[in-house]
Amino acid sequence: MFSTAVYAQSGGGIAPSSGLVDFLPIILIVVVFWFLILRPQNKKMKDHREMVNNVNRGDTVVTAGGLIGKVAKIKDDQEIEVDIAKDVRVRVLKSTLTDVRSKNEPVKTDSK
Repeated sequence: MFSTAVYAQSGGGIAPSSGLVDFLPIILIVVVFWFLILRPQNKKMKDHREMVNNVNRGDTVVTAGGLIGKVAKIKDDQEIEVDIAKDVRVRVLKSTLTDVRSKNEPVKTDSK
């Protein structure tokens, strides 16, 4: 009395879609990941490698451990000797350098 008859609709089901449309969100995520994470990291690594390769005798360097000293001798492609105090010379791996200040560059100071 209060109900109506319900009939099933005839239809083809889910419409087929192309493969590119299905993978578009994944492709978009990869592109965003590349531009926001991988590309800046690769640039930073390239700049660090260039900085380390251009270290010269007399440059002031900062190591990852926080030591600040002057390059006394370049041993080979991977090591340098750094004077950290009077008559104190240490061997340092070039890859642990975080900053290189050339002889001509003034020392940065915080003025408040």
